[in-house]
Amino acid sequence: MMSELPPPVAAYLSQEGVADARVTALTPDASDRRYFRVRPPRSSPFVVALMAGPFDYATLPFINVAGLFARMPVPVPRILDASPELGVLALDDLGDVTLQARLRTATPDDRASLYRDAVTMIGVFQRRGAELADEKYLPYNLAFDVAKLMFEFRFFVTHFMEGLRSAGLSGTDRDVLDTEFEAIAADLAAEPRVLCHRDYHSRNLMLHHDQLVVIDFQDARMGPDTYDLVSLLRDSYVDLPESLVVDLIDQFFDSKSDPTGPRDRRTRFDLMALQRNIKALGTFGYQVGARGNQTYADAIPRTLAHVRDNLYRYDRFARLRAVLARHIDELHP
Repeated sequence: MMSELPPPVAAYLSQEGVADARVTALTPDASDRRYFRVRPPRSSPFVVALMAGPFDYATLPFINVAGLFARMPVPVPRILDASPELGVLALDDLGDVTLQARLRTATPDDRASLYRDAVTMIGVFQRRGAELADEKYLPYNLAFDVAKLMFEFRFFVTHFMEGLRSAGLSGTDRDVLDTEFEAIAADLAAEPRVLCHRDYHSRNLMLHHDQLVVIDFQDARMGPDTYDLVSLLRDSYVDLPESLVVDLIDQFFDSKSDPTGPRDRRTRFDLMALQRNIKALGTFGYQVGARGNQTYADAIPRTLAHVRDNLYRYDRFARLRAVLARHIDELHP
C-alpha cells in the first residue's frame, strides 16, 4: 500500500512510524489538495491532507484561517500534526457524512433543523469576525471587490460559455456582458463587508457526532453579508423547498435586527445569488471542459436553473439574459 501512495504521504507515514495502516484516498475537491484517510491498526484514524507542495506553516492559509475560526469558536477539524517540508497536514477524521449526504435520509423537520443551525453559524462568522478583525489573519486582507468579482465573471465567459459550450461571442455580445457584469460587481462590492467562509455549501459542512463542522475554509475573505447565505441556499448540489429558503432568509436577517423589508432583502440575496452561481458555472466549465473532471457535470443543470430564475425575476437583467440565452439553451425563456 505504501508504494502506491504519493511519495510525500508515504514518507510522512514512515517517519511517524505508522506501519500496516489502511490508507484510502478520499474524494478530491476542485483544488490541488488531496486527502487520504489513514487507519492505523492500534490507534484512531486520521486524515492526511497533501498540499500542492512544501509550505511555510506560519503563512499557510488553512492554518491561518483555522486559527481565526477556532477563536470564534466555529467547529473545524483539529490540526494534529504537520510536515511542512513534505507538504502534509494531519487532521481530525470527521467521517464521510457531509450535509449533502445527510439530506438523503433526513425528514423535512431534520432538514429544516440542520439548515437553521447552518444559518446560525453564518451569523457567528459575521459577528465574531467583526470582533476579531486583525490583519494578521489573511481574510481581512482579501475582499470580493470589483476586480475579484469581474475575474469570476470573465472566468465564466472563458471556461463555461466559450470553453464548455463553444459559444461564438460577437464584439457586441462581449460589450454587453462586460457592461452588465460590471454593474452587478459594482453593486455587490459597494455593500458593507463581513467575514465570509467563501464556499459555504452542503459539501463543505460535515456531520460529526451530530454537530455541523466546517471544512474547506482556507479561502475565507471579506464580502457581502449575503454571500455565505447564498452559497448555502442556492447550492449547486442540493434542492431545497422554496418555502424553507424564504424562512431561512428571514431567520438570517431577523437575527441581525436588519430593518430592511422582505423585498429589499430578497433583491440583495438574488443579486448575490446570480453572481455566485455564474461563478460556480465558470468553475464547473473549467473542471469539466479543461480538466476533463466529470465530477461536477451533474451540478451544472441545477446551477443554470438558479441563474435562469434570477435573470427572469428582474427587469434590470433584460440585456444580460438576452445575450446569455442566445448562447446557453437552458437560459431560454
